[in-house]
Amino acid sequence: MSDIETPSGKNEETENFPVARFVRATLQPHVMAFYTFARAADDISDNPLLEPEDKIKRLDAFATALLDKNDNSILSVIPLRESLQKTKVTAQHALDLLTAFKRDATKLRYENWDELLDYCRYSASPVGRHVLALHGIGKEAWESNDALCSALQIANHLQDCADDYRELNRVYIPLDIMKDCGAQEGDLAAPKTSPALRQTIDNMLEKLHPMIKKGSKLPTHIPDTLLKIDTSVISVIAQYLEDILRERDPLCDTVKLSKTKKLRAVLVGAVKAYL
Repeated sequence: MSDIETPSGKNEETENFPVARFVRATLQPHVMAFYTFARAADDISDNPLLEPEDKIKRLDAFATALLDKNDNSILSVIPLRESLQKTKVTAQHALDLLTAFKRDATKLRYENWDELLDYCRYSASPVGRHVLALHGIGKEAWESNDALCSALQIANHLQDCADDYRELNRVYIPLDIMKDCGAQEGDLAAPKTSPALRQTIDNMLEKLHPMIKKGSKLPTHIPDTLLKIDTSVISVIAQYLEDILRERDPLCDTVKLSKTKKLRAVLVGAVKAYL
């Protein structure tokens, strides 16, 4: 660890979605290198003890270290830099992530759906794009990839909406949708979801549904067997999350997939990958 990093203790075992579980063995170290970079940068953007200017300065240092082969000041950057050199995958996906993390440092509200999607373009889509690039898959898959990654990101925002507001003062729910439904930011601090906030969430889920459907086409762009299964499983997980968010209250219920539901997603996804 360097003086720039501020590790939170989170790792791949604590994530909502599996990391490098269905990627062929030769590529797993490269996926994990990207994850390590992203985790360390995200920890900085979420650190409540750092001022926004300090966060941005540290994240800029990540970019510098990634692009300068002689800069070994940040240990979490080195594996990804070496991976990019070996695989010839562009550094842009990682730099895009840093754009999102810097935005998290200063932008705490999103006025409308388009603003939120633009954030997801940098916070979510680059992850899938990088994994696709490692498999030699290019822009032909980006539309489906971006839809699926963004849908998962927004589903996570809905899962964590109370914690994001209470702990980080962030609201990823578009303010215009809240206003149209009669909801207020303060509703996120309540012990349970108000009718207006419930309507807000339902409206967002209506927007998510076609994105998840578009994302379900991603496996058709993928020749690699394991990655095809992986993306199919993730697509099923997204569908399950949509269903759970319709049924449960993210302010007071556990809005996560059970182990049984995750296993079912793996089985269903594996079958769907070749239907």
